[in-house]
Amino acid sequence: MQNSIQILSTRPLHEALISDAKEVGIDIDELSFIDTEPIQSIDVQQEIDLAFLQTSPVVFTSMNAVEAVAYYQEENQPAWEIYCIGNTTKQLVAKYFGEEKIAGTTDDATSLAELVAANDVNGEVIFFCGDQRRNELPDILREHDIEVNEIVVYQTVEISHKIDKVYNGILFFSPSAVKSFFKSNQLPAATILFAIGNTTANEIKKYSANKIITSSEPGKANLVSRMIEYFTGG
Repeated sequence: MQNSIQILSTRPLHEALISDAKEVGIDIDELSFIDTEPIQSIDVQQEIDLAFLQTSPVVFTSMNAVEAVAYYQEENQPAWEIYCIGNTTKQLVAKYFGEEKIAGTTDDATSLAELVAANDVNGEVIFFCGDQRRNELPDILREHDIEVNEIVVYQTVEISHKIDKVYNGILFFSPSAVKSFFKSNQLPAATILFAIGNTTANEIKKYSANKIITSSEPGKANLVSRMIEYFTGG
C-alpha cells in the first residue's frame, strides 16, 4: 500500500524540486507530453536577422522562443525594448539580450499585452512565438491599434502517453501539454490538477471538471511549492 502522495509532472523538473517533495512524503513522476523544436530554416533566419536590425518593441511569452531567437544571435545585440513573461523567460532574456533591455514583465500573456498597450507603444510590435501560440496577446494589441509582426520560431510536437497509474495530483505547465494529455487520458474525480497560470487552467477546464489549483506566479518551482502546500497543509 502506498502511503506517499503520488504526483505526475507533465514536464521535467529540477532534481532539487523532486527532493523537496520527497522529504514531505510526496513522490513525483516526470513524463513529458510535448516537445518543442526550434524552426531552423532560411526563411526564419532571414526574419530574425531583419528583426535584429529593427528598434520595434519585442515580446516573448515563452522560454522556447527566446532560445530559438538566441540560436541566430551570434554577435548581434539588438536595440530592443523587450516585454516578457516573468521567471525563466525573463532570466533567459536577461542572459542573451541584457537585463537593461527588459521594459516590462508580467505573469501571463493577457496582462503582458495590457502592459504593452498601457505603455503607449506605437506602430509595430515583434512577437516571437511558437506554432501553437494563443490568441490573447495579439488580439489585445490589435484592439489597441498596435500592429503585431508574428515570427514563428519554434514548433510544438505532442507526445502521446496512456497513463494507467492513479495520481493524487498532476502538474501542467502549458495549454499544449493539457491538450496532449487529455487526448489519451481520463482522470478520477479526486485527482487535483495544478496549473502554471490562468491560460493553462482555462485549457484544463475544457477537458475536466476536477479541482484546479492555479499558481499565483510563473515558474516550475512556484507550482511545485503550491502543490506541496496543498497536500501538506503548509
